[in-house]
Amino acid sequence: MHAPVVLQVAPTPTSPALVLRPWCTEDVAALVEVCRDPGLRRWTSHVVENDADGARWVQAQQRHWAAGDRFSFGVLEAQPAAQPGSVREQLVGNVVLKEVTSGKPAAEVGYWTAAHARGRGVAPRALEALTGWAFDTFAADGLERLELLHQVDNLASCRVAQKSRYDFDSVLPAAPPSFPRDGHLHIRCLSA
Repeated sequence: MHAPVVLQVAPTPTSPALVLRPWCTEDVAALVEVCRDPGLRRWTSHVVENDADGARWVQAQQRHWAAGDRFSFGVLEAQPAAQPGSVREQLVGNVVLKEVTSGKPAAEVGYWTAAHARGRGVAPRALEALTGWAFDTFAADGLERLELLHQVDNLASCRVAQKSRYDFDSVLPAAPPSFPRDGHLHIRCLSA
């Protein structure tokens, strides 16, 4: 079992700091709001329509953390709040490490970005933090390679993979219903 962790991503000259942390019940309302975006719905397989769906989804992420087989992080932007010296965190995305098994050399990563945060480098920065954490945490258990899959027509996701040094490997055939179109497989190795 791996204890939940919080990952910090430093700000850039054009972007605020990011905080990656396990999902919690307090995230449900923001998750529901973000999931209303048709663009996000096009690329994700989970459906979050209301607070009950959101609570079930968050609870599933928490169960996976406890089982040690899937590690999903809410990605939040740290922004100055109205009160001087205080910080407000706004949900901007999700990154996940999945299919983690001791002795298995490969695991998969995934991500999504909220509509209001797209085009600002959130996904590559969060994915880089997740990648470093994954290799630091699981290399001793045999993790050597991370795989990133996206549909061939998801050009933005392809750019994120490239920015994050996940090399294109191959085109994978569709596998409906969870993967309805052909996909790209990108790989990043521990030695990269």
